[in-house]
Amino acid sequence: MTKQLIVWKLIHKSIQQKLPVMLLYVLESHGSSPGRKGFLMAVNATGDMEGSIGGGIMEHKFVELVKEKLTNHPTEPALSIRTQYHDKSAVSNQSGMICSGGQTILIYRIQPNDTPAIQGIIECLQQHQNGLLTLSPTGIQFSASKLPEVDYQFTMQSEQEWLYQERIGNKNQLFIIGGGHCALALSRMMSLMDFHIHVFDDRSDLHTMMLNDIAHEKTVVNSYDELAGHISSGTHHYVVVMTFGYRTDDLAIRALLDKELTYLGVLGSKAKIKKLFSDYRAEGISEEKLKRIYAPIGLSINSQTPEEIAVSIAAEIIRVKNTK
Repeated sequence: MTKQLIVWKLIHKSIQQKLPVMLLYVLESHGSSPGRKGFLMAVNATGDMEGSIGGGIMEHKFVELVKEKLTNHPTEPALSIRTQYHDKSAVSNQSGMICSGGQTILIYRIQPNDTPAIQGIIECLQQHQNGLLTLSPTGIQFSASKLPEVDYQFTMQSEQEWLYQERIGNKNQLFIIGGGHCALALSRMMSLMDFHIHVFDDRSDLHTMMLNDIAHEKTVVNSYDELAGHISSGTHHYVVVMTFGYRTDDLAIRALLDKELTYLGVLGSKAKIKKLFSDYRAEGISEEKLKRIYAPIGLSINSQTPEEIAVSIAAEIIRVKNTK
């Protein structure tokens, strides 16, 4: 989300300085395209730019095209859509890349009447909220009150009749239970991705919680069994349990076992996890519920430090998210 914000801020700054500025937006992608739907960048008349539509020779080509349009063709139509195929055997619209797949890119010269929508987008992203971005032949629209049912939607009959909608802001929620050193490292790692981060701990004076200025929210609970009231079920909800001991892990897990979550992982040694699951089975907790828990958490890369543990957990969450 920070990357999005930087792009929209450059656009807004260019408007204020009365500099012509172009928005490039990936409306659709397929295959191994390096530019995924929702990727965006801005280029203004002085050559300032932010963001990316996939990099490589293709992006360079589009940046040069946009610069030329801004400098030499200020009266050309404000909007065009171009499809690029990353395959040198393609009959037309070759991107110059060979990674296969393709992407559809909007090239749009920002208009004065887009300013209110751009200001709304910036405010939404700064406040870590969600909103509905709409791109169409009429320009840019934004709503903070109406959210789409899906993250992305694109339909196109022609260059004069098409619609792109996106849920902007963090699309995923990461709840970290336990605010210690590993939580601090994981917060830093996941802040680079599309996650709203909420850290919970039952210790009000925990130093690492105070140090964590990355998390969007931090909550001190009296007991981890209160988590049931703080964390709801959700298809974009990811939970990592990493408290300081067996008893507190157990409280957190029991509070969340009945939730429908995309990911519920527990940090711990194989011995601790074996003990936890043995106790749950003895109580009659179903295998169906236990199979939903990722434990021990993270990819097996022999992690040692909090930072290495954070990498292994982040990698597992990404794998789950992208195969969901």
